[in-house]
Amino acid sequence: MRILVSSPAMNVYVRALVTELARRNLLDRFHTTIGFGRRRVRSAPGRVVSHPVLETLRIAAQRLRFGRATRHEIGPLSFDRVARVLDRAVSKNLHSQDAVYAYEDAAQETFRAAKNQHILCVYELPIAYFETVRRLCLEEAVRYPTWEPTLLGTRDSAAKLDRKREEMSMADLVVCPSQFVADSIPKGKRIVVSPFGSPETVQPTRQPDSKGRLRVLFAGTLSQRKGLADLFAAIRLVDRQDIEWVLLGTALMPLDFYRKRCPEFVYERPRRHCEALALMSRCHFLVLPSIVEGRALVLQEAMACGLPIIATPNTGGSDLVVPGKTGCLVPIRSPESIAEAILRLADDRHLLEYMSEQARRKAAEYTWSQYTNRIVQAIEMQVSSPPSVR
Repeated sequence: MRILVSSPAMNVYVRALVTELARRNLLDRFHTTIGFGRRRVRSAPGRVVSHPVLETLRIAAQRLRFGRATRHEIGPLSFDRVARVLDRAVSKNLHSQDAVYAYEDAAQETFRAAKNQHILCVYELPIAYFETVRRLCLEEAVRYPTWEPTLLGTRDSAAKLDRKREEMSMADLVVCPSQFVADSIPKGKRIVVSPFGSPETVQPTRQPDSKGRLRVLFAGTLSQRKGLADLFAAIRLVDRQDIEWVLLGTALMPLDFYRKRCPEFVYERPRRHCEALALMSRCHFLVLPSIVEGRALVLQEAMACGLPIIATPNTGGSDLVVPGKTGCLVPIRSPESIAEAILRLADDRHLLEYMSEQARRKAAEYTWSQYTNRIVQAIEMQVSSPPSVR
């Protein structure tokens, strides 16, 4: 069996899949934007095809703050254009592989060409299907109008939405990282749910102070898609001086925007993965009240660092939460529930210590080997099926 993989980004789950396919000698080619330097896949020499020009220019434009060039969808160096150009290039490089494996917004032309050659089309959706994302984000724009600029899911053009629909319609198999994502997929699609793996258990460089101020972490893009406005409302309800609120992630608005709504937090800029894990290990627990995700990797990263989690079902991490052991599951759009969960952990340091160890153990149950095995088995089953059954 030969599988061609295409992805404009080199995320940890893309790397895990490509590495395992290469190890099993199933990888035909991996097409990406930049497949060298830090993005190099060492286990796949000679099988990585890079298309670096546009992505290199896009990264440079971002660093130089050329906002017009990278503007959502319409900028000549937007990520959407990078994805479309890669998709077009890959569509011209199919030659009777058994399967092509592609991701949202970068699969349309590849799948069209694959269908003409009777090649299996596998579509990984790391976040909920766009109809769910769009509906929830539009509702949030009504709840919190001033946060609308942080809800990028409300701004996709009709052409982009049509592209997503066509990609999904052509997919023979859809790979989802959580049941939450699977539940958002149109009826009648073949689906495999394969949760992401966790990093190896992280030994803290410095234990959080068990008697000093409690350090509560939020990690992710500072947006209302991640439920940040609800967390700010919960912080006001908690109103405790013995808690330090730490926000780690990319700010989509000037920091003054966030400070006006919650002046108490400590802001930590994005950093290298190992440095982010080190920062996590110096906190006591993670709060992620997301409105819509796919499978928030940060949950498992935090748990591997020994942090219990407070999360919504829409993070895609319901299976990670064992009440009283690994964390608390709270409804979306409920600052009161978030505040209650925070206070429950803040007022019982002994429980927090117990949950810290349980969180590490739970995170260790999810491996990248399991993630890739489920996917490969599902593809093998589909490839062996007659085309009329797919």
